[in-house]
Amino acid sequence: MDKTIENNDDKKYSPFQWFIYIIFIPLLFAITVALIVFTFAGVNVFESAKDIGKKIPVIGSVFEGSSQKNDAENKKKTIELEGQVEDRDAKITQLQSQMEEKDRNIKLGQLENQRLQQEIDSLNAIQNDNKRAFKDIVSTFESMSAKKAAPIITKMSNTEALKILKNINPEILSAIMQSMDPVQAAKYTEMLTNMNENNPK
Repeated sequence: MDKTIENNDDKKYSPFQWFIYIIFIPLLFAITVALIVFTFAGVNVFESAKDIGKKIPVIGSVFEGSSQKNDAENKKKTIELEGQVEDRDAKITQLQSQMEEKDRNIKLGQLENQRLQQEIDSLNAIQNDNKRAFKDIVSTFESMSAKKAAPIITKMSNTEALKILKNINPEILSAIMQSMDPVQAAKYTEMLTNMNENNPK
């Protein structure tokens, strides 16, 4: 009998143990089950708690303070991000304008090259025409008799006369010189000699 009383005394719990086993653990279990049920039901328990907490005077001021702080930080971050986006947009716009300017310069350069090439082609064509015309003139003098060619050449300017005389066949040149006045023939002979010395082939 005494042993039974002693065993009952040993089974007595302290108030703290009683609070843990009887109140805290069942309450914790109930809260966990409630959270799981609400989560599966699609209710955001923490947002709801936050809304309810805002309505309570003391706790609401804490929520409002933290939300205002969060809002201020979010606004600051948003402004910074918007500034960065604007800077990047400005850089992109600047790079695009630089690329467009380079493209315009390249196109202008290509057009200028085309124009210069056309001028070169035109000048080459004129030069070829002039060469052909000059060859025709030389051929005409070569086909003429020396007596007819000599007076025509003496009436030309010295530059034109020398140009023709230099390109005429040597045999025909000799015949033309013999048909000229001796003074004129000597003059042209001297000029041709000087030309050949100054511009040797």
